[in-house]
Parts: sequence; C-alpha cells; structure tokens
Amino acid sequence: MGTEEKEKLIFDFDSQEQVRQWRTIDDVVMGGVSQSAVTAGSQGTALFTGTVSLENFGGFASASSLPSDYNLSGFEGIAIRVKGDGKRYKCTVKTDTAFSGFTYQAPFKAENGAWSIIKFPFKTFVPTFRGSVMDDVEPIDAGKVKSFGFLIADKQKGPFKLEIDWIKAYKK
Repeated sequence: MGTEEKEKLIFDFDSQEQVRQWRTIDDVVMGGVSQSAVTAGSQGTALFTGTVSLENFGGFASASSLPSDYNLSGFEGIAIRVKGDGKRYKCTVKTDTAFSGFTYQAPFKAENGAWSIIKFPFKTFVPTFRGSVMDDVEPIDAGKVKSFGFLIADKQKGPFKLEIDWIKAYKK
C-alpha cells in the first residue's frame, strides 16, 4: 500500500526562479499611488514589501503567482509559513486566469517579527470581485486553483513587510 500524500509543496522560494513567478498589482490600476514588490529574502524566502497610500482613493497592494494548473483535488486547504509586521493581510486564491475573475480571500494577521504557520481551509475563503464580497458564487474548486497571492488593504497606510517561507496544500 502506498502512503497518501498529506501535503503538497507549492512554493518554497529556495530559488530565484520561484520568486520570479510572482507579480504585484497595486491600486495604481485605479489611480492610487501604493507600491509593492516581491523580492528574494536572504534565507530562501520571498519578501512582499511596499507602502500603502490612501491618496487618490487608493489603499491596497497585492502580489500573486503567475497562473498555472495546480490541481489540488483532495486537499483540504492552504497552509503558509510567514513572518510579518503585525498588520492584517489576506491570502488569496484564484481559480481562473481572467483579470476580471473572482478572487477568493481569507484574512490573517502576520505576527510581528515571529514565524507562524497559518492554515486556511478552502471552505473559509470568501469570493470577492474588486474588493466586494460576492453572493451566489461557488466555493473554491481545489482542482481548478490557478494562482495564489497576498493582499494588504483595509486602510492600513504606510510601509509593510511580509516574509513568506512556503505555501503548501494540506489534507487531514
């Protein structure tokens, strides 16, 4: 009998190639002036850093992985190992590659200067479209996951820093 896989590593950021698979989208798409970047950390991690500005009705910065077919069928959710700055973030998942598609979000607080592992069951992600919660949208189909990401918003102006060690899918 084979042993069933309890987790699946998605990103571990041990190579520059993995860091290069991430892009940022900030409120400049709607006239804001927030800015962010994803860069390599010193210990095989990724750094999502920048500054959130509320000017010009802005107020968000986000990073997401380039689209790929992850097929996480049978997995219960996503786990991340992060170190933050005490601010509130959202872990995001997309199941389509359209710019205008839904984004599923799950909030978390990144402990200030301490590593923590946070688990997000797929069923707890909330479907959103351009920041608004959507009703009558199907829950995440784990077999159709195309990208992962992080978002900072909610009027948290000023500099931010989220360090990501890894992203995994998990099951019980």
